[in-house]
Amino acid sequence: MAAKLLTLLIMILSLGLQTVNAYVDSMSLGGNLFLVNRDYAISSDYVPNDLTKPNVPGGGEATMLRAEAAQALEKMFAAAKEEEGFALVAISGYRSYGQQSAIHQRKVQSVGKKSALRVSAPPGCSEHQLGLAMDLGCKGSMSLTSKFGQTPEGIWVAENCHRFGFIIRYKAEWEEITGYTYEPWHIRYVGEEHAARIHALDIPFEYYVAQLRLAQAELAGKGE
Repeated sequence: MAAKLLTLLIMILSLGLQTVNAYVDSMSLGGNLFLVNRDYAISSDYVPNDLTKPNVPGGGEATMLRAEAAQALEKMFAAAKEEEGFALVAISGYRSYGQQSAIHQRKVQSVGKKSALRVSAPPGCSEHQLGLAMDLGCKGSMSLTSKFGQTPEGIWVAENCHRFGFIIRYKAEWEEITGYTYEPWHIRYVGEEHAARIHALDIPFEYYVAQLRLAQAELAGKGE
């Protein structure tokens, strides 16, 4: 992992301060690179201003995304169908703070607080509130379990979603970093350029964001 991070840092430093600053600006709330987890929470009143329902099979209003992510999802679904004959299904996109609170509380009541935190984000800590995350399913795997990752559709998503600007956010080997168990169904939009790098290096999003911030500090310190 250290070698991958060094490779990423060297690559980013080669871009120059102006480009890196633009990347870091995208880490602000409303940007595609905004990091949200249990350490970086969103305010309860945040609602993206460009939510739209992607034209894909799925759950109606429950599958809304920000406009750019929605367009990318449509392209990904079309490619899956055209290239492999796969019929992906959108299950859950944008969730409000209140909706996430209700979901999390149900999980706490079901499995207890400690276990719930491994599988359900507390309100304000969910990527779904950003309007940049989508939970996926397919025929025969609609219940959001790890089995999706073993289906031909899930394997295709893992290998190809970066082409459309998405990443698999919660891999099994990253559980201690992300704080969540394996979720092969959960994809997060970051844009094609960043998704390609994250996929190639196979690093958690937390590490990618940290390296961008480090590169900004390094370049600023050099006066570039």
